[in-house]
Amino acid sequence: MYTNNLEQLISFLYFIATGIILSIIFDIFRILRRTFKTSDIITNIEDVLFGIFTGITILFSIFFFNNGQLRFYIFIGIIIGIVFYMLFFSKYFININMIIINSIKKFIVLLIKPIKIIYKFLKNIFFRPISFIIINIRKIGEKNVVKIKKIFKTKIKHKKITNEEGF
Repeated sequence: MYTNNLEQLISFLYFIATGIILSIIFDIFRILRRTFKTSDIITNIEDVLFGIFTGITILFSIFFFNNGQLRFYIFIGIIIGIVFYMLFFSKYFININMIIINSIKKFIVLLIKPIKIIYKFLKNIFFRPISFIIINIRKIGEKNVVKIKKIFKTKIKHKKITNEEGF
């Protein structure tokens, strides 16, 4: 009798842990939403994916920790795990991760600044003269195309006139 109660207690603790894990994953979604602004469609897709993941995780936990037996204490354990995490750890988890992500963003911006400066420098030295040459070649080419079209039009008119006179 005690082993059955002990197994149920251990199973109950596993489901509290499952609730905590689901809450951590939910907070990861919240952090990502704060960090990267997404459209409503993407947010809806994320919500559906989280719901599917949550369902699969709960089903897996029920089969793995409780041999597939559905008991009321399973859901109580998950709810206790979620509430425990949300009350005592969620705020700190989000704040710490936001500090980490914002620090990484700032570091990346610092890395990108020299790359932008080098790109502008190379653009001014190499790409501007090349684009200047290409633009002028196009202008010269357009003028020549116009001249060539005029020449062909006059030759075609001349041929029509000579053909009409030939008859």
